[in-house]
Amino acid sequence: MELAFTKEEQAFREEVRQFLHDNVPAEMRRKMAEGRDIPKQEMVAWWRILNKKGWGVSHWPKEYGGTEWTPVQQYLFKEELQMYPAPVPLAFGVSMVGPVIYTFGNEAQKRYYLPRIANVDDWWCQGFSEPSSGSDLASLKTKAERKGDKWIITGQKTWTTFAQYAEMIFCLCRTDPSAKKQMGISFIVFSLKSKGVTVRPIQTIDGGHEVNEVFFDEVEVPYENLIGEENKGWDYAKFLLGNERTGIARVGVSKERLRRIRDLAGKVESGGKPIIQDAAFREKLAACEIELKALELTQLRVVASEGKHEKGTQNPASSVLKLKGSEIQQTTSELLMEVIGPFAAPFDEHPNSPTAMDWTTQIAPSYFNNRKVSIYGGSNEIQRSIIAKRVLGL
Repeated sequence: MELAFTKEEQAFREEVRQFLHDNVPAEMRRKMAEGRDIPKQEMVAWWRILNKKGWGVSHWPKEYGGTEWTPVQQYLFKEELQMYPAPVPLAFGVSMVGPVIYTFGNEAQKRYYLPRIANVDDWWCQGFSEPSSGSDLASLKTKAERKGDKWIITGQKTWTTFAQYAEMIFCLCRTDPSAKKQMGISFIVFSLKSKGVTVRPIQTIDGGHEVNEVFFDEVEVPYENLIGEENKGWDYAKFLLGNERTGIARVGVSKERLRRIRDLAGKVESGGKPIIQDAAFREKLAACEIELKALELTQLRVVASEGKHEKGTQNPASSVLKLKGSEIQQTTSELLMEVIGPFAAPFDEHPNSPTAMDWTTQIAPSYFNNRKVSIYGGSNEIQRSIIAKRVLGL
């Protein structure tokens, strides 16, 4: 079995690297490497550079603006973005709602929404989780009642990432309360600027504002904003979450973080010598690198199997990627904390100010923030159940 990339694939990787070198602003790269926030306008400007190149929605079908790259090229492209590092295309639009629309939406929806998603004319957010419906997403209570040619939406969503930036939301709503809970849900998209929508920030443990509560008070939405069939939203959500879970593996992110750990561990001293010379630390670092290599090979197997699953379904191995990928991300954040030791204690309330240049300031907040990755996208406990049922046949 040949596990190496071909000469053509290696050449493609070099092309991507050169493009990133020539087009990613140096200040953006520094902020990404240090875990600092990137302002919305800077991210949108970068994504439009990608879209102008033809790479903004690279994994979409050619007819909707995709590149027709092979699955391996798609993998290499995302890995190089994460390792550079540079912001990957906005997942809520490009990897989540976009594929749902071109797979299950009607032609009018495809013509209107897909070009806007590709050019980030609309910033999208995800309306799934609710205060009492986290991993048990099917118990959601937000309801959409049809009245003539409109939906009237009432309810609440929570942990809505970047809703403060968003113009659009894709939302799971209960449209048939008498049906089995998974069967009475519909997938509806609408503007967050609609009358009756309230976005309220949630400050996270790292001091940031990444997530929000979103309230719907009899929001009127055109009936035509329903994606696919009424009461089939659960099927579309499973399709979407399969894409999300594959992305959550974030192999490139963990590779870049391990590179940074090795670099910092060679500079920071403990007991009069660099931390990288400590045998116990090296053992933990090596164990994480081995786990990451195994995850990378698993992801490549998933990449190789793309196209072998029925349209509208996802490889159940995406749950393996989500599970191990999130665990490795948490481990790398723990190793960074171990490297900086007591320097993790200082906290900067304004981490993006011109004076906040200390490279240690974002490591502790990142560590705490990364506790969430084993929960969002379907908790790791849920992923173990999926693996047991669909992969192991238990």
